[in-house]
Amino acid sequence: MGKIKESARKAGRPPDDVMLLAVSKTVNPEMIREAHRAGITEFGESRVQEAAAKIKELRGIGIKWHFIGHLQTNKAKTAVQNNFELIHSLSSKKLLHEINRHAEKAGSVQKALIEVKLSPEAAKHGVGETELEDLLYESTKTENVAVRGLMTIPPYYEEPELSRPFYSRLKELRDEMESLGYVLPVLSMGMSHDFEIAIEEGATIVRVGTAIFGERARGAREE
Repeated sequence: MGKIKESARKAGRPPDDVMLLAVSKTVNPEMIREAHRAGITEFGESRVQEAAAKIKELRGIGIKWHFIGHLQTNKAKTAVQNNFELIHSLSSKKLLHEINRHAEKAGSVQKALIEVKLSPEAAKHGVGETELEDLLYESTKTENVAVRGLMTIPPYYEEPELSRPFYSRLKELRDEMESLGYVLPVLSMGMSHDFEIAIEEGATIVRVGTAIFGERARGAREE
């Protein structure tokens, strides 16, 4: 957390302007407890069923859970039922309306980020740049989904500086959408190896797994 605060200061931003989101997929509940005792309160999971089990086991200790993985429409109900603080991967009108439908039934408002695909990689999910405004406009028709910002995952580069254009572009898109009247305070971008670059480009949430929990069976990617 100290490195994140220092990176924010170097970027001329308040040190508390950036949230640390600990990526805890495949991490066992006891390791999450240890991280929580060390002062981390926000954790990100990318598989609905795995998250549901951890949320149940660790209920009551003050953790806020985020969903950061690709969310299929048939998992929207379970995601809403788990009361995620934020779903980072809203990527289609169909998913938007499915989340809204289940949130309405639950009497809740689900906060979400739109995932923007800025990389040509086939494995990446999200809406394209030209689709972003359309999805944002569609979200204004829903009463039980509140879009709070944008998220992106660039290709993995050994050299962190190569991620900068993706983070810079996401901020530009956010600014363009805000100029149209949308309110999008959250930018979720940056991982263990490049979060300093992301903070320089305006990240308000950085997703850090490896730097907290080490290399795990799941591999080193925080997505």
